[in-house]
Amino acid sequence: MQHVAILVSEPVPMFELGCALEVFSLPKKDRPYWYKCDLVSFDGSRLTSSTGVTLEVPEISELLHYDILIIPGWSTQNNKLKLSLAEQIVAFHSLNKPIISFCSGAFLIAQLGLLNHCKATTHWRYAELFQQRFPLVEYVDNVLYTHQDNVWCSAGSAAALDLSIEIVRQDFGHEIANDIARRLVISPHRSGGQAQFVETPVPAKHQRFSKTLDWAINKLNSPLLVDDLAKHASMSRRSFDRHFKSSVGMSPKEWLNQQRVRLARQILESDHLAMEELAARVGFDNTVTLRFNFHKFVGISPSEYQQQFFKG
Repeated sequence: MQHVAILVSEPVPMFELGCALEVFSLPKKDRPYWYKCDLVSFDGSRLTSSTGVTLEVPEISELLHYDILIIPGWSTQNNKLKLSLAEQIVAFHSLNKPIISFCSGAFLIAQLGLLNHCKATTHWRYAELFQQRFPLVEYVDNVLYTHQDNVWCSAGSAAALDLSIEIVRQDFGHEIANDIARRLVISPHRSGGQAQFVETPVPAKHQRFSKTLDWAINKLNSPLLVDDLAKHASMSRRSFDRHFKSSVGMSPKEWLNQQRVRLARQILESDHLAMEELAARVGFDNTVTLRFNFHKFVGISPSEYQQQFFKG
């Protein structure tokens, strides 16, 4: 059982805190070995939230006995840090323990220099300020979250859930992560490797795309082409490409390859297949194309991924 510290300071971000508590702290009757969580602070025991709610939080002076540190958010304006807090987080990082920030929580980690020369992200409305204050950080936009050197950063508020589900998936496997996502009524499929692009954001006004994307996902094991998607959507290829990228944020081909990689990851976690068979199962025409796209979206090879995450 991993012991998790959820570190808060004024003003406490209630939504992001709720995300952390819902995923990591809420008791799971069918998961006896779930995380053990403590809500903690270095800034006194009585804190006010961003919505004016007062919280009683245990004040601590030490973090090193915890296994995971979650920072749901942090002030983007206050540059002052307690020396004891700074020393504890830096020491925690030196032990290679996971540090997870939601939204503005990246400001705290970056202020301590732990993101220098690393990929990181935060909420888009803080992007300009973040880059101005921390020029040594490799800021990444258009992502849900980043992961480098055992430090995770999520983008805007709801991306905290995407990152949380990914942490659960790495700790407990794809099936349990899907169960948690289903209970939260969110998609379990917006996770990935180090570059977490939004995979299938479908605005309600584009119902044609919603049906086409669902149709395509169910046919990933066939040699599906972008022309087939355009035909299913009853659009010309040129018009389909233009409207798809405008609505989804990527080209149809990139989205299709990303979905094939997502399916390959699920198979690799539960079954041992030859690369040729895996490529065919997810609709890639050969193993070279499979390996290229897998590394592009996940950051490692299919075989390396299976070594880490196979649950069979």
